[in-house]
Amino acid sequence: MAKEGKMHIVLADDDQDDRELFREAIEELNLDVELTLFKNGDELLDYLHDPGNEKLPHILFLDLNMLCTKYDDCLTEIRRHSRFKDLSIAIYSSSSSETDVHATFVGGANIYIKKPNDFEVLKQSLREVLKINWQFHTSGLDKGTFLFRI
Repeated sequence: MAKEGKMHIVLADDDQDDRELFREAIEELNLDVELTLFKNGDELLDYLHDPGNEKLPHILFLDLNMLCTKYDDCLTEIRRHSRFKDLSIAIYSSSSSETDVHATFVGGANIYIKKPNDFEVLKQSLREVLKINWQFHTSGLDKGTFLFRI
């Protein structure tokens, strides 16, 4: 769990290289954060459903095409539970398909981020996304602000 005052960030991504790049980018930003990484949807959902986890992460970065065997879809499973209604979810995907963007918007994600191919762009994207005041951002959420672009 995040220490008091620290932002707790979770990334669930089945690609080890993507997890490592994300971790390196967060470290280079020198933010006061706690980062928790999961390699598949089942690990993530087990963690979220664990009654011992009293505090939820501030933001969850969720790989769209990640392996999840216990449930059909991680986003759908998370949004099924009222406990997670205020959890900010950033879809973090290599896909830029309009179908994927639309499905995750309708499915309850807060923002859609296309995985950048450039490390500096990744850092800039994370810096911008982590600056968002999610309490206010989600109140006016519309499809025009859903797709994050840098």
